[in-house]
Amino acid sequence: MARSDETRPAEVTPATGAKQAGETRPTEWAWVERTVWTSRMLEALERGVKGGVWYSLMDKVFRKATLRRAFERVQARKGGSGVDGQTIEQFGERLESELERLERELRTGSYRPRPIKRRWIPKPGSREKRPLGIPAVRDRVVQAALVMVLEPIFEREFVDTSYGFRPERGAKDALRRVQELLDAGYVWVVDADLKGYFDSIPKDRLRKAVSERVADGRVLALVDRFLEQPVLDGLESWTPIAGTPQGAVLSPLLANLYLHPVDQEVAAAGYEMVRYADDFVILCRSREEAEAALALVERLIAERGLTLHPDKTRIVHTTDTDGKVRFYDSPHGFDFLGYHFEGRQRWPRAKSLRAFKDRLRDKTRPNNGRSLDETIADCNRTLRGWFGYFKHSHRWTFRPLDQWLRRRLRTLLRRHQHRHGISKKGLDHQRWPNAFFTAHGLFCLEAARAACLRSGSG
Repeated sequence: MARSDETRPAEVTPATGAKQAGETRPTEWAWVERTVWTSRMLEALERGVKGGVWYSLMDKVFRKATLRRAFERVQARKGGSGVDGQTIEQFGERLESELERLERELRTGSYRPRPIKRRWIPKPGSREKRPLGIPAVRDRVVQAALVMVLEPIFEREFVDTSYGFRPERGAKDALRRVQELLDAGYVWVVDADLKGYFDSIPKDRLRKAVSERVADGRVLALVDRFLEQPVLDGLESWTPIAGTPQGAVLSPLLANLYLHPVDQEVAAAGYEMVRYADDFVILCRSREEAEAALALVERLIAERGLTLHPDKTRIVHTTDTDGKVRFYDSPHGFDFLGYHFEGRQRWPRAKSLRAFKDRLRDKTRPNNGRSLDETIADCNRTLRGWFGYFKHSHRWTFRPLDQWLRRRLRTLLRRHQHRHGISKKGLDHQRWPNAFFTAHGLFCLEAARAACLRSGSG
């Protein structure tokens, strides 16, 4: 949508499929797990249960059909072993006995989750590391079953300003909404960052949020056991006083639930927020509106016992730009879900580009011991996945990356011929022109973008 005149932004219609809290549509429940949510239960969900509170849910959690489907979800997501060392493959080899054991423990109340194994993984495009919690496979299965039971109850009330870790919604939908608002003239942006969100959610208030819709004591006790799981980092063990561990299957649902009141109040105040888990922006028509929106969200976040990062929360005017497309950190615009937005354009943020190049560097090391065709096939998997997400970037994004990668491949070919040094323009380009790499099947980002534009999908 375009601005209707120079001073008044056009009105923005609600996002496609938007609904008010509590409103339901028959087709929106196609994603639910039908081994749990029968037609009768869905009818009750749409009508609303007495007092808005659900009882007698635990029998749906420990039902063997639910646990089997939960294992299939865990298996599809892959992941490593927990503190007990059991892999997904090993669990699958003993599937019937493992499921029977879980069913029995959950039914009798003797189930106890094992400690969470902590691993530190690199932040993409950064030298920093972030903690990742790895529950045991058996605990991931139980959490997946619990999510299948609880998620529709809370999804009925969640509003459409939230896109992260929700069924049939994702990062591309959030990015599309941001672009719609920018194109409509919402050019003042509250760029907010929650400080350590997953690790700082107050547990008592999170429990209360769950209990407002769930009255089954056994389900609440199960949620509580997961919130009180100890963490094992090497030989050190402790129980966090706050938060829900990143990496746990249940955590995204709980995290969305805890921020749901913020979503509601910001929407009720008339502000256009787009939230993906703990990352969100509020798009406004004027600086005054942005300042009022920031004041509101600061109050709401503080009331939830959370903190906005003081150095990463700011108000940005997106048209305040010098018009240059950068592939490094920019003082203009704002970053959101891997993209940098500036003016009427967007391109991968600097950290996303560094992470992308780091992956390709690992695949194109001159001493990797693989043939050119093997290396290209490996690179193509990364190139296609990256392009699928970043294909809507400014057109000047792609050519420099294609050139950079071909230069690395020429350096690799030099090493195959026992030549020293890195590839430079000149003879190497004549020996191995761009057409040479095309003939070997190298995925070209610039050509892929041109094809998208021709087909109308770009």
